[in-house]
Amino acid sequence: MDKKKKGGRDTGVFWFYGQCMEKFVYDPPMDPLAVVYADDDLLIIDKPSGLLSVPGKAEAHQDSLELRVRAAYPEALLVHRLDMDTSGIMVFARNKPAQRHLGMQFEKRMMKKIYVARVDGVIDADEGVVDLPLILDWPNRPLQIVDHENGKLAITVWRVLSREPHATRVELKPETGRTHQLRVHMQALGHTILGDRFYGNDVQIAAEPRLQLHAQQLSLRHPNGGAWHEFKCDVSF
Repeated sequence: MDKKKKGGRDTGVFWFYGQCMEKFVYDPPMDPLAVVYADDDLLIIDKPSGLLSVPGKAEAHQDSLELRVRAAYPEALLVHRLDMDTSGIMVFARNKPAQRHLGMQFEKRMMKKIYVARVDGVIDADEGVVDLPLILDWPNRPLQIVDHENGKLAITVWRVLSREPHATRVELKPETGRTHQLRVHMQALGHTILGDRFYGNDVQIAAEPRLQLHAQQLSLRHPNGGAWHEFKCDVSF
């Protein structure tokens, strides 16, 4: 088993036959289920940082938002996921037709998502676009890397919300939905998201107790009638 080093530093991550064996204990927050909206077809939930969206493979990783939602709403059906470290809006369907309708919206990129992040350093420009294709870094999965030859299209529109002495709060609008897209695009911009244990250096990881990334807003067409609905949840950092 080899310890993976990135940029000359010890990441505390071990890789064994390509499997991530990170030294951390899954200790999800025990916040009560935060229901933003509910009707006969939709459930909008505010997921806390540190909670898996779906159960992991290990017995110790079974606790997840999906299981907690189903404990309260047994008919709930998964539509999409957020990274464990990311907080914010997730949508569940309450019947199969709604799940198909919502899934199609994700597939066709009809849903509009807005994230808020705090990143390392002060960004001089007020807005911009990151257009860098991404691919799985297979030997070091689940990490992603920029690959201009084999990567899949990945586009993020960003806008500065406020500046601090050593950090910047930004609004992020992903036009595609690649794994770790916002993390890698901000890193490529030279401003890694604070608290990012996958892509940050020691200082960036230690700067915050959690990943400073929050899914703040989701706009979608209601599966019953097609009217546009916009859902928001407050940023917790």
